[in-house]
Amino acid sequence: MDKSVKIRQAVILAGGLGTRLCPLTDSLPKPMIPINGRPFLEYQIKLLKEKGVEEIILLLGYLPEKIMDYFKDGSRFGVSIKYSVGKIEDETGTRIKNASHLLDDLFFLLYCDNYLPFNLEKFLKFHFGHNALLTSTIYTNRDNSTKNNILVDDSGYVFVYDKTRTAENLNGVEAGFFIMDKKVIDLMPEHNFSFEKVIFPVLLKDKKMAGFMTDHKYYSIGSLERLPLTEKFLKPKKVIFLDRDGVINKKAARGEYIKNWKEFELLPGVIEAIKMLKENNYSIYIISNQAGIARKMMTTEDLEIIHDNFRKELQKNGTDIDGIYYCPHGWNEGCECRKPKTGMFFQAAKDHAIDLTKAVFIGDDERDLEAGEAADCKAFLVNQDFNLLKAVKSLIKQ
Repeated sequence: MDKSVKIRQAVILAGGLGTRLCPLTDSLPKPMIPINGRPFLEYQIKLLKEKGVEEIILLLGYLPEKIMDYFKDGSRFGVSIKYSVGKIEDETGTRIKNASHLLDDLFFLLYCDNYLPFNLEKFLKFHFGHNALLTSTIYTNRDNSTKNNILVDDSGYVFVYDKTRTAENLNGVEAGFFIMDKKVIDLMPEHNFSFEKVIFPVLLKDKKMAGFMTDHKYYSIGSLERLPLTEKFLKPKKVIFLDRDGVINKKAARGEYIKNWKEFELLPGVIEAIKMLKENNYSIYIISNQAGIARKMMTTEDLEIIHDNFRKELQKNGTDIDGIYYCPHGWNEGCECRKPKTGMFFQAAKDHAIDLTKAVFIGDDERDLEAGEAADCKAFLVNQDFNLLKAVKSLIKQ
């Protein structure tokens, strides 16, 4: 795929009554629900702008003036905003069709109540690689945090969409974020209709709907119960992940393992680097492969003692880290956590409501770089000439 290809336009369905958010939506449209003092829709617009979107079409129905008075022409937010205002009873498909004269040949389509971090380059490459008219982001839902509603086959096409969430073998959740070809408009009926109920079945039957699977968790304002976690996720935070051996401490000899605190030798500048990160309001998490446990070279208890002593050393010097994640599995166990797999990153993201696309990972070998990039973190490596302290100083200057 040509990396210069981009999508300049996004369309946001924002006309519903938001009945599940009553009484908040008695006098306020759903996308205007305040999250950390700002309308939720503002976060979506900021995300789209960061991905290169220049123009946003808002499809409105319920209390449209509340949205239009706040966002106006979009210039205050660095984008151009246009509006298509329909009837309150218009369904999602009807709202899209009624705005067809405003639409580019290719655009993002999203619902006004979901927020999903995503890697634009990967998303576009997947869409064009599948010759789809519609590509949906599909949350893999490995933690079973909700019920699946979609089945994506091994070739990446949507095979089943089940809004009742009762079909067998469903393997993900449609997250309400799409790349859409305007040709889909030609498939739309004249009557008032639901985009999901009417168009999805037509597209998946002809293998024209692809499913881009992602481990990035989506956050929603779809119900009152979801608001606190969404607020936590969208609250600004700075996060850095650090590999352990070779970044924090001197590595053991090849094929051997650090078995106790006496063998745990901190590299020069580590404590100063961690203090500097903390002073600049970073949350710090260690991400470490520890196959010595699987090889019976050390126990989990040995590792916990090493890490406890490491944190005591930091605390003695007036600083600390926020957490340690490690993979205890061997090379051939097929786990999802051992780097270059991304399981530890996504577990930390779930535990602490972290947007991995805004996080940094510092490692010391190519597997670390591969893991960081797979998790969509900004990743780079240290070495003998460019240690953690130098890396941190460079990061903070940016």
